[in-house]
Amino acid sequence: MPLAPAARPNFAPIKTQRTFEVICEQIRARLANGSLKTGDKLPAERELALEFQVSRSALREALRSLEMAGIIRNTKGVKGGSFIQAAEPDRIIQAMQDYVHLGNVSLEELTEARLATLDIIVRLACERATEADLAELEAIAERTKQESSVEARYECAAQWYEVLARATKNRIYGIFVNSLSSILHEFVQGPDYQTLQETLIDSRMRLIRHLRKRDAEAAALEMRKHLERIHRHVRKNMKARAAAG
Repeated sequence: MPLAPAARPNFAPIKTQRTFEVICEQIRARLANGSLKTGDKLPAERELALEFQVSRSALREALRSLEMAGIIRNTKGVKGGSFIQAAEPDRIIQAMQDYVHLGNVSLEELTEARLATLDIIVRLACERATEADLAELEAIAERTKQESSVEARYECAAQWYEVLARATKNRIYGIFVNSLSSILHEFVQGPDYQTLQETLIDSRMRLIRHLRKRDAEAAALEMRKHLERIHRHVRKNMKARAAAG
């Protein structure tokens, strides 16, 4: 028995894809199945247009779109052409920053994601970190003590989280950590920044000791306490900026 009109689901009208989108989808599909790899050169523009049976202008639009997405690089000259390029984490980081700046993500959501991500990272680092990883973390923490400028200390912090994420032996965590750290960077500076930095260095040293002992619970708790201090600091700064603005 057919559904009454009011009970039937509403279907959206089907929109025909533009030609360049279909070309992009086919190239992405080749990347997904491994038939195209980093460094591969695509056929010449004329040859590709014939293979796709599309106009040169549609093909150029597809290549521009793929270049903007960071999937290919287009070079000129005798040895030029369109090449599949390596993944660039910076593009993911920029996309996340734009998402936050457009107001689609709150500070609370950002902090919650950072807490959860770093909890996993610390626990994995407890299991997988090598002595070289731990020594590098210790060296960065010691170097942080010697730095006085805000930017120099931020660079130390970025390196610290990068090494901590690397210690998990899972590169995806590095992308997450770099994205979240970059977004928070602009909100961290404020009147209590120096005090926050002193507690940070002590916290780093304690965390390294927990990592050396392979004490995942203590390490995760230390990281959580530190991140919650940063969250309170950032929230205070944002309120002060809003009041001043």
